[in-house]
Amino acid sequence: MRLRGAATKLRPVADGCQLLDMRRLTGVIDYQPTEFVITAWAGTPAAEVQALLAEHGQYLPFDPLLAERGATLGGTVAANACGPERYRYGGVRDFIIGARFIDGNGHVIQGGGKVVKNAAGFDYPKLMVGSLGRLGALVDVTFKVFPRPEAYATLQMSCPSLDAALALLPKLTNCPYDLNAIDIVVNGSNAATLLVRVGGLAAGLPQRMDRVRSLCGGGEIVAGDDEARIWREAREFTWVAEDASVVKVPLTPARIPALDARIQATRRRYSVGGNVAWIATHAPAELDALLTALDLAGLVMLNALGDPRIGRRVSHPFAERVARALDPQHKFG
Repeated sequence: MRLRGAATKLRPVADGCQLLDMRRLTGVIDYQPTEFVITAWAGTPAAEVQALLAEHGQYLPFDPLLAERGATLGGTVAANACGPERYRYGGVRDFIIGARFIDGNGHVIQGGGKVVKNAAGFDYPKLMVGSLGRLGALVDVTFKVFPRPEAYATLQMSCPSLDAALALLPKLTNCPYDLNAIDIVVNGSNAATLLVRVGGLAAGLPQRMDRVRSLCGGGEIVAGDDEARIWREAREFTWVAEDASVVKVPLTPARIPALDARIQATRRRYSVGGNVAWIATHAPAELDALLTALDLAGLVMLNALGDPRIGRRVSHPFAERVARALDPQHKFG
């Protein structure tokens, strides 16, 4: 059985698989703005939740991917689909505090709760993050939310090479300026653009941005619609050709040069302070072989073609035991 929400990631369904459409499980179950907690059905579009939160000056800080394409909360949790602003506050697992799901035995399992400091029972909600629908069908999820920044600004700095952009990362990641996002966009085979996003009170933002620009030794400060467009492009993958797949590769900044030297013919972007590579590819088999050779793991986040599994297969005895306990007959594949 294959679980599917809005199909924003276009995962192919193998022959013989039954498709379980989760989109009828939609809507907000409970939202108390003063408590900074929201509970919604797993099939609820992330964009609807973000819009509701925005009415109360709040948001999901892990920056859900593909929200404009219709990505659901369940799919966001299952794929661990975090955007660039994950850099400051953390990812999905840092904000999910409750989840209800149906396991492979048909049992309804509740984990966590609707209060931030709930510590009772096994931490099932975090277990579901990145599970790709293999442990069970999410029914509803509960997140803690944060106040939304009043305004944003971005430093956009052209660098002569990727190495030059990477050389600035230690200064930025160790600075005291509460940066919301750090991305590096590679232009062509060598030149790169460093993007540093800062959010907060509008009155203090210019001074903070001047400090960031001084730290980097230059750059242009972008605000307003142009600034929002930069990060929408990152979250919605509009920088990728429609017939290309997008592969997410977790890594560290130190491993970027070795990878980048082998993929200079492809479009790529390094996000979350250099800890995530997004690679657009028309040849998933070739990229699969490359990642395996470099001992890197990868996951197709936007699948326009090919097998959704790519890169080094990662397994752990604990994960296998959990899968056997929750889905002993492998109903979820």
